[in-house]
Amino acid sequence: MPNLSARLRLEPVAPRHAADLLALYRDPAVAEWYGRWTRAAIERETRRMARGWQIDGVHKWMAYDRVTGLCVGRGGLSRAVVDGRDRLELGWVLHRRYWGRGFATEIGRAGLEFAFGPLDADEVVSFTERRNRRSRAVMERLGFHHTKNLLIEGVGCALYELRRPR
Repeated sequence: MPNLSARLRLEPVAPRHAADLLALYRDPAVAEWYGRWTRAAIERETRRMARGWQIDGVHKWMAYDRVTGLCVGRGGLSRAVVDGRDRLELGWVLHRRYWGRGFATEIGRAGLEFAFGPLDADEVVSFTERRNRRSRAVMERLGFHHTKNLLIEGVGCALYELRRPR
């Protein structure tokens, strides 16, 4: 995988990342958005993400600090049905201690570079709960534009879109 991030080592999520992903989702600040996860559910989730890499050539990365080796979070791209269409979706989630340090933006930029480079995508979407102002600010920093509000699994979300730069 090309070096897409200056401060982070990005690794395609695989079953070997289960412990790091579980620790991330159990961070109280993250659990507010992602709910409660068990070890068994995380193991299923890492297998699902690994299949995405095998089948679609894309899914989320685990992100590790290049200097310390510590897990910062996970993020990147995945294929998903969003607003009734198959889309390339960009997202991120970080341990609370890394919030406000530009890591979400860095993961987002790496995802966009991958989307508009090797994946040759025309568009990328991103969404979050409408009340998640921090993620919405990252989307706007990355150049996304709010296009509509919608329900995703019964939750009020804000959908953002970004077309391939000309």
